[in-house]
Amino acid sequence: MLVLGIESSCDETGVALYDSAAGLLSHALYSQVAMHAEYGGVVPELASRDHIRRVVPLLREALSNGGRSLDDVDAIAYTRGPGLSGALLVGCAFAEALAVALDKPTIPVHHLEGHLLSPLLSATPPTFPFVALLVSGGHTQLMKVTGVGQYELLGETLDDAAGEAFDKSGKLLGLPYPGGALLSKLAELGQREAYKLPRPMLHSGDLSFSFSGLKTAVLTLVREQGEPLTDVFKANAARAFQEAIVEVLVKKSLKALKQTGLKQLVVAGGVG
Repeated sequence: MLVLGIESSCDETGVALYDSAAGLLSHALYSQVAMHAEYGGVVPELASRDHIRRVVPLLREALSNGGRSLDDVDAIAYTRGPGLSGALLVGCAFAEALAVALDKPTIPVHHLEGHLLSPLLSATPPTFPFVALLVSGGHTQLMKVTGVGQYELLGETLDDAAGEAFDKSGKLLGLPYPGGALLSKLAELGQREAYKLPRPMLHSGDLSFSFSGLKTAVLTLVREQGEPLTDVFKANAARAFQEAIVEVLVKKSLKALKQTGLKQLVVAGGVG
């Protein structure tokens, strides 16, 4: 079975061809990072309009690289949410219209389920059951996964997601958009334990997360430092921030394994 996949949930347009027997045949991706950098974050209306411009050329690219035609497609999958409503609408409308024209079925896919099951595409895919740590820009969750469509939420963030905290903290440190990715790279240059930031909910009785307080701690650190922020300070602060988040994620994940009795942890999501 050959499935055409379309992703348009935020600031990237993605098209892929997946064969149930041969695996991933091709994929084409366009990122809008450069366009949104001017505004310091994703502008939903601009994102939607750019998806419209990119989806057809990317479809042609994916088909060409995969050596297939639209006549070979058996079904069309697309991201149905969560995400930016306008951006999602572009992918949904395009997929449904194409499916009507080709007389093919559509498969609306939940964004987070796509993250959860993406490790199954790897060269050494995990086997069910497993605990999944889902860390993306908008979500931080621990899930017990016993099969396709069989998920149990063990814990999630009560406020900011880890990726959101990365981006906002990067902005506090004066880093350009996207701040999270740049913060992570900058952390590699920082001195360990130069600063000590809190580990929110690390010792709580459940598997919930909270990162808004950590973001506030970075803001306090920046204010205490005062302008101008030196490169050394930024690197040390970035490392302290990243170490705090990583420690919470790791220890909560180990706790989830112990609680469920499972031995396998799978990390998914763009931030993961």
